[in-house]
Amino acid sequence: MPRGSWLVLVRPVAQGANGNWSSSLFGGFSECTGWAWGARALGCLHRKDRKTPPTCSRSPQPQGLQRPTRLLTRVASAKGLVQPEVEELEPAPSGPGPQVAEKHELGRLQYSLDYDFQSGQLLVGILQAEGLAALDLGGSSDPYVRVYLLPDKRRRHETKVHRQTLNPHFGENFAFKVPYVELGGRVLVMAVYDFDRFSRNDAIGEVRVPMSSVDLGRPVLAWRELQAAPREEEKLGDICFSLRYVPTAGKLTVIVLEAKNLKKMDVGGLSDPYVKVHLLQGGKKVRKKKTTIKKNTLNPYYNEAFSFEVPCDQVQKVQVELTVLDYDKLGKNEAIGRVAVGAAAGGAGLRHWADMLANPRRPIAQWHSLRPPDRVRSLPAP
Repeated sequence: MPRGSWLVLVRPVAQGANGNWSSSLFGGFSECTGWAWGARALGCLHRKDRKTPPTCSRSPQPQGLQRPTRLLTRVASAKGLVQPEVEELEPAPSGPGPQVAEKHELGRLQYSLDYDFQSGQLLVGILQAEGLAALDLGGSSDPYVRVYLLPDKRRRHETKVHRQTLNPHFGENFAFKVPYVELGGRVLVMAVYDFDRFSRNDAIGEVRVPMSSVDLGRPVLAWRELQAAPREEEKLGDICFSLRYVPTAGKLTVIVLEAKNLKKMDVGGLSDPYVKVHLLQGGKKVRKKKTTIKKNTLNPYYNEAFSFEVPCDQVQKVQVELTVLDYDKLGKNEAIGRVAVGAAAGGAGLRHWADMLANPRRPIAQWHSLRPPDRVRSLPAP
């Protein structure tokens, strides 16, 4: 073959009508007698418009033959190699070699570990993070790291918040007093959060290190990729109320006492909460009451009583639903959470109802954790 001539790698599916192409159906190299057609096809593939290459003008193509899937040039130097566009190639067969998989990058964290055998303390260093996911609207985050040893989440440490950066340098050290013999059953969690002054802080990702897998005979310095943190159940707050039933009078009294740690609903980081009390029978709301509105608080105190007439033969067929809402003067009132008590309720709601029936004429008070309001119907403004 003359020096600098064109070679075409084709994968024919049928022999051309004029016999100018190789008749092998098992693939291979063959030389196209009409080399000008191959050169023009190569020029078409090399155009800038990758998505929709314009139609190439070429000499007539033999019938029954698909267009070539790979084109190479052979010239005097290695620089003459031309890479066809990815869109024009058939998927390469799977085999050995690096595989690139798409994944959502959360960033990575550098930390250090050491154990002080004299004081019986695990020393954890939070050094830096890089490439963190941007959770703020401005394309950045306000990251900090929360460190704790499972199963004890109450004893935890937190770094300082670093403003508007995806590559924070923390350089902070924390100590956990844990006997060395107990470390094997612990899991170190380093969770990275995005701080938000006016709402709940968002988890960016976390690193979990089973201490049984760490050799603490010498200091450890490591980088680890952040993994998605397990979704925690959102804390909506708690409400305390009492139930009292007088069988002879057929009277049910609900006293809404107080609520605490309610979810922040307003821009200022507070809420204007009030409580709606509904009596349900057969799944339908037959009576409703509401408390006063408490302004700018997440821990409102009410001590307001509401009474409903419920005959003895109906007391096992009714249910009481309390919904805590945030009052909005200009917009729609938003439900923060709800709780239901009654014979058909489960868990704490059923136990509270049973205690009330077992102690007639006596008010029975109990705290309840609010549940998500997804099944609470839209309620009108008070």
